[in-house]
Amino acid sequence: MTWDGTEDRYPAKRDRTARLMRLVQILNAHPEGIRTAEVAERVGMSVRTVYRDLKAIEGELDVPLWQDAGRWGVDQDRAFLPPLKLTQAEAMAVVLATRLMVRYADKYDPDLAGAFEKLEQGLPPVLAEHVERSLDVLAKAPRDERFSDHVHRLTKAWAERRVVELEYEPANYAPEAAARRAVVRPYLIEPSSQTHALYLIGWDEGRDGLRTFKVERIRDVSLTARTFEPPEPGTLETSLRRAWDIIADQPPTDVLLRFRPGVAARVQEATWHPTQRTERVADGALLWRATVAGSIEIRLWILSWGDDVEVLEPAALRDEVAATLGRAAAAYRDDA
Repeated sequence: MTWDGTEDRYPAKRDRTARLMRLVQILNAHPEGIRTAEVAERVGMSVRTVYRDLKAIEGELDVPLWQDAGRWGVDQDRAFLPPLKLTQAEAMAVVLATRLMVRYADKYDPDLAGAFEKLEQGLPPVLAEHVERSLDVLAKAPRDERFSDHVHRLTKAWAERRVVELEYEPANYAPEAAARRAVVRPYLIEPSSQTHALYLIGWDEGRDGLRTFKVERIRDVSLTARTFEPPEPGTLETSLRRAWDIIADQPPTDVLLRFRPGVAARVQEATWHPTQRTERVADGALLWRATVAGSIEIRLWILSWGDDVEVLEPAALRDEVAATLGRAAAAYRDDA
């Protein structure tokens, strides 16, 4: 804001721009489209004025719109998000986050590459070089066109709150499960740091519950015309808080571990799970407790500590880890 009087010279222009931006917000809030009469009622204008403004949004603001049977909406496939204005520290935070994504990417992601290229513009030379090196690494990853296409469709469904139909193939380690067609309300698309994969988390209408789908196992995805209401604020976050990594649709499991004194300090200095509680005992060992969703994901983390950790509870997890380590030991004996 300035104080030389220039702010007051163009009130009509400012008011018109604000009006157009408000229309864009209304359209974005209705991905299924909205009729001009409904918009006019919302903003207190005539239908004729709304129609003229919609044409101005396309021509002057360069926002791509669609219209069908009297309904108008923003063409999300062609629309661009407004440019970001980042401080140097904020830009560094985004670069580091994206660098982490590149480290875990096992395939080329054209959208990630495009985001990097746009982020690179206008950055200080040191950060721009950092981004360029990341692009070089990403360019060497293999391509998977079907995977990228599925991510695009799921992203569109998530953004527009549209129900999807999936052809889903179960994991190889679950031979009892069969391929199936699932009708899902996409709540979240989430990367896994543990498996280097991407997951869809949503409400499975056929199973009547929250389910997790690995995108790489989706054989086909189609968007339906049906829309859905998102879950109550905070409910999804509460469910995901129990997950060790991605899987949140398993029953709560209380886990108690004992870490040897040699690694106790290293384990204690990190927060591995939001529910964890730790206690040092007399011999220097560390008792580690948490409540997680099932034991599938945390078991891999436990095994990564080798003989520096012992599972005390639950008994089923203790038996699973003991059996895995026993098979590993037998394999090494066979090689001897």
